[in-house]
Amino acid sequence: MEYFVYILYSASLDRFYVGQTQDLEARLQRHNSGRNKSTKGGIPWEMVHVETCADRTEAVRKETKIKNFGSKRYLQTIGKP
Repeated sequence: MEYFVYILYSASLDRFYVGQTQDLEARLQRHNSGRNKSTKGGIPWEMVHVETCADRTEAVRKETKIKNFGSKRYLQTIGKP
């Protein structure tokens, strides 16, 4: 089953958020509705990067790799501002 690793950006906080999901649209809507404690203060969130993974195991590994490396630095290494 296909999963996605995503990076969100909040201009109001100047902060990135990394997560993984099967449904990108529903997940972004959830972040922007204030139902997630960790992202509630940064509304509105903008999706700035998405990667497709074959399964949840791969998605969790990729999410952890990005978090350990740092979202901003990771985006710079792949050529995104």
